[in-house]
Amino acid sequence: MENVDHNEYERPNTILGLLAKRKQLTKLLKDLRAEERKVVSDLDHIDGAIRLFDPEADGVRLTRYPTKHRAKKGEVVRLAVRMLKDANRPLTALDIVHQQIRERRLKADDSTVVLLRKRVGACLTKLKNDGYVRGVELPGLYKGWEWIG
Repeated sequence: MENVDHNEYERPNTILGLLAKRKQLTKLLKDLRAEERKVVSDLDHIDGAIRLFDPEADGVRLTRYPTKHRAKKGEVVRLAVRMLKDANRPLTALDIVHQQIRERRLKADDSTVVLLRKRVGACLTKLKNDGYVRGVELPGLYKGWEWIG
């Protein structure tokens, strides 16, 4: 077998090129996501303006990106943390959802409750993964959550 110099197979330029391309694509993806958020927001504003003149109008909605009852950044987390810290018992996601509906004066129809329940559930899961809350078994269908800070 022929003696092969392994240095000839190392390709630092290839790795550097791939890292540069990855960095470029990551920046592009970030820019595209920011542009997508702007377009979705603009569509929401246009839909709102249409509903001012025709309350029955229900234009074509983006189903992949639910934007109904959009909360301000961090609003769900702040509400959940405040409620869990002040609670004298474990709270369910549904407890937090109903409080959010009251505070934001939303219509408490089934679709709104389901949508907000998913968002609150995701918030509670993140808080659990970050070590701030823990799940507690409760009788019934819902899991309880309590603050452990």
